[in-house]
Amino acid sequence: MTQQRTGSDEFVAPLVVLDADSTTIKDEVIELLADAAGSGELVVAVTERAMRGEIDFAESLRERVATLKGLPESVLAEVYARIRPSDGVRELIAAVHERGGTVAVVSGGFHELLDPLAAELGLDKWRANRLEIEDGVLTGRVTGPIIDSDAKASALLEWAAETGTPIEHTVAIGDGANDLGMMAVAGLSVAYHAKPIVREKASVVVDTPDLSLVIPHLP
Repeated sequence: MTQQRTGSDEFVAPLVVLDADSTTIKDEVIELLADAAGSGELVVAVTERAMRGEIDFAESLRERVATLKGLPESVLAEVYARIRPSDGVRELIAAVHERGGTVAVVSGGFHELLDPLAAELGLDKWRANRLEIEDGVLTGRVTGPIIDSDAKASALLEWAAETGTPIEHTVAIGDGANDLGMMAVAGLSVAYHAKPIVREKASVVVDTPDLSLVIPHLP
């Protein structure tokens, strides 16, 4: 096992925290769900505004989820079958694990789809929003705390504390305005195929959609 050597001659394993939609995966899950609900065009427009930081994420999430009201719970399995992991994500996860590190995903999407993805990819930690489902049908609402920019930053700090990872050995990878909070507190921030507002604030910019390109930048 290879780990990073610090100036004090001690090994420190990294913590890498990724966004989910358009980062860990190629897709925007809310848009896949909206396709099933017939609200795809509206949801895409709202998503774009939120990613650019033009509207509050929590407001945009509620607006988009409301269009899913009435969908059967069975649509979740159908949507999961359409999700495509990003190029290089498995290589990145393997590289972090080879260093003894932790890979986490914090998502403005939904646990109902992130849970099976975490198992498939071998993630160590993950967190997302939860869709409200009653009698096998989506209600058009979410339950519990909304995972916004502040919540993503809190998750990174919480996981760093849990794993004993110094902040300078943490990495945040994202593409949209909702990722700026965790990118601001991480030791290294990576803008991955990102919106201009994210590119401007990141330590590293990766424009080619291949997450293995992050590996040389790992602390």
